[in-house]
Amino acid sequence: MKKYSLLFVVMLLVISTVLMACQSKEGSGGAEKSNDSNVAAGDKDPLGKYENTVTVREVAGYGNPEDPKTKKGVTPQTNAYVSKLKEMLNIELKYDWEVPNEQFEQKFSLAIASGDFPDIMQIDINQFEKFKQQGILADLTDAYNDYASDELKSYMDFDGGKTLDLFTVDGKILGIPSYEDPYMSAQFLWIRKDWLDKLNLDIPKSLEELEQVAQAFVDKDPNGNGKVDTYGIALHKDLISWGYDARGLFYTMGAYPKSWVKDESGKLIPGEIQPQTKEALELMSNWYKSGIIDKEFAFKDIDKVVEDFAAGKVGISFGVWWYPSVVFNLSKEQDPNADWIPIELPTYKGEESKTLVPASRLNNVVVVNKDFEHPEAAIKMINFYQELEKPEYDDEVKPENGYVYNWFQPRIYKPDDFQTAFKEVNDALDQKAEKVDSTNSTTLTVFDAAKKYLDGDESMWGVYYSRAAKDGGWATVEKIREKGNVVYDEFTGGTTPTMVSKGSSLGKMTDETFTKMIMGSESIDNFDKYVKDWKKLGGDQITEEVNEWYKEK
Repeated sequence: MKKYSLLFVVMLLVISTVLMACQSKEGSGGAEKSNDSNVAAGDKDPLGKYENTVTVREVAGYGNPEDPKTKKGVTPQTNAYVSKLKEMLNIELKYDWEVPNEQFEQKFSLAIASGDFPDIMQIDINQFEKFKQQGILADLTDAYNDYASDELKSYMDFDGGKTLDLFTVDGKILGIPSYEDPYMSAQFLWIRKDWLDKLNLDIPKSLEELEQVAQAFVDKDPNGNGKVDTYGIALHKDLISWGYDARGLFYTMGAYPKSWVKDESGKLIPGEIQPQTKEALELMSNWYKSGIIDKEFAFKDIDKVVEDFAAGKVGISFGVWWYPSVVFNLSKEQDPNADWIPIELPTYKGEESKTLVPASRLNNVVVVNKDFEHPEAAIKMINFYQELEKPEYDDEVKPENGYVYNWFQPRIYKPDDFQTAFKEVNDALDQKAEKVDSTNSTTLTVFDAAKKYLDGDESMWGVYYSRAAKDGGWATVEKIREKGNVVYDEFTGGTTPTMVSKGSSLGKMTDETFTKMIMGSESIDNFDKYVKDWKKLGGDQITEEVNEWYKEK
């Protein structure tokens, strides 16, 4: 009996030891669970290397590498960023699965539905709200406060912490947002100065003057080919889109359709049902009849409008700062004399117009599974990507060495990237410097393009004129910023429940109604009926939900 009792005690000790060993293993990612010294690697150094390997599970949707010089055969798992991460931080990034981008949403949804959440994810705001309700998000407050680099913290402070606050619940940071300068969305006007000069016309300052110029572009053969083949203002079938659309014209007249702006009482109102929108539609209907707006706009997509720019068929476009590097360069390739210049939105009824910009221009948000033992690893990985963006890594971090930046997550960009580049590049050019002293990669790229253009390389015109020229695209953004001629789209909460169920049908009704009114197949007098239908079919409920969100935030 004594022998068996002793054996029993020994067995208990063995079992106890095994259980303790099991508990010391990482619950997520397969790495050993870290003790305090491993969590605080490098004395809370933002780039401190872990003593014990920390494994991070992610999933990947991927397309082709953006740079054609990328080393052949690279996959997300063999991406050089992954091996460099292991080398620098002792973080081993493992992908549970990799699929082409077009398959990602379905694959990710199925995985989430089965309860299989990766350790670190970069998601949109709607997914964030869903995961927050499900209670699966880790509290990143301590990880952020302890490990975020000064650079990352400056990113979050760019807008006074407004965007970070969207992902802070009851004082807990649940996500690290990647967002951009809201002024990147500022709308203004682009016009062909060479056409103005040919027709002896001044740069229009008011909407009335713009109408006269646009009509002259229709009637007076500004491209000089002896044909009646030009129209005034670029437009395509999607009136509210990402480019070459009608947003700037609406904004000029104080109308902000498909946006939520604050009224005098402090409540948020939907722009598409306001009287100013009706007034803008009436003007556009008149412009359609006179040929200022292309008779075929409702049948053209963006690609067709771009072809019109290149073919010299249109001389005016509302739009944003990057147009020279994306479409006006095509116009100049076909006609080197094409001289596109930016001007601020024209005045309306004697008052300066205000462009709409988002209260927060959000890209996505980095979140962590609450079951992951190392939430600070997400912050360190963000720091890591920002570190590799610095000039001292330029000789190593190249596509030909297998680095594919658009496959690596999490990554967060500097929100005032272009504002910084504009200032630094012009300071260097003013000093006639041969190189620019900057840690901002965009500054280095823009300075290189600017120097080449100013030395006679016309292929660099688009980059130079959009990003660096003192009379160019970004310079106009800075003028708008300085004057403060903006109205904010205040709703940044993703989608409300009624938006999910009825938003698509309301949007379709709006698009169809507005297009018909512009083309004259539906009377402008029916706008009031449209407003009643919009409100009755879910708009009132959406408005209530949006204001509940706004009050809460």
